[in-house]
Amino acid sequence: MTISLETLPRHQAAVVDAIDWTRLATPEARRLRELGFDTGVPVQVLHRARIGGGPVACRIGRMTVALRRAVAGAIRVSVEPLAAE
Repeated sequence: MTISLETLPRHQAAVVDAIDWTRLATPEARRLRELGFDTGVPVQVLHRARIGGGPVACRIGRMTVALRRAVAGAIRVSVEPLAAE
């Protein structure tokens, strides 16, 4: 299943499937590339601001980064199935 990073449930493992670079300003796209966002990279949402439109904190590799909701909305992720406990 493919969804946007903006709507990915907290602590759900996912992999970046695609990034809509046309929805991002040049500095935003450059920052994502510098941070390592690319197809096939594992990502996880750690925290999301409750008050409308706040940032999304996510883990990519060993880094924790905050993304604006609009930027997170441009990133499509494939959700990995949850491991059975």
